[in-house]
Amino acid sequence: MTAQDFELRPLRESDRAEWARLWTGYLAFYETALAEEIYEGTFARLMSGAAWEPSALVLTSAGSGDGPQPLAGLVHFLYHAHCWKPSPVCYLQDLYVDPGIRGQGLGRRLIEGVYAAADEAAASGVYWMTQHFNSQARQLYDRIGVETPFIKYQRP
Repeated sequence: MTAQDFELRPLRESDRAEWARLWTGYLAFYETALAEEIYEGTFARLMSGAAWEPSALVLTSAGSGDGPQPLAGLVHFLYHAHCWKPSPVCYLQDLYVDPGIRGQGLGRRLIEGVYAAADEAAASGVYWMTQHFNSQARQLYDRIGVETPFIKYQRP
């Protein structure tokens, strides 16, 4: 299979269980676990369609119908204002592809889906972060993005 064998589309209500499976895998990679109420709240926010809430795209087998179906990958992204730019910027927050089907261009396809959504929203840019040890993802990111010199800090 190749990336073209998968449909890229917005997350649907019927995707709840599969979305949770993939997001749990993503969080486990970063050695994180969240309470069920965070899952419920995040999914509700992803489904809200509000401009200030995050959005999600998913990959599923092409032509697999409207009902619940296995998901191959997900990406969460959101827009926010930027003091240096006249239009919002897009932050790609979470990107995950099912480990059993990696290496087929699905991560790239998800990122390109965010690029297209950001272009449609007239965002002035797309950015994301990853941990320095995430070497597999960084191989893709080095081909599809530009590493910046910024270091992230946060309140202790």
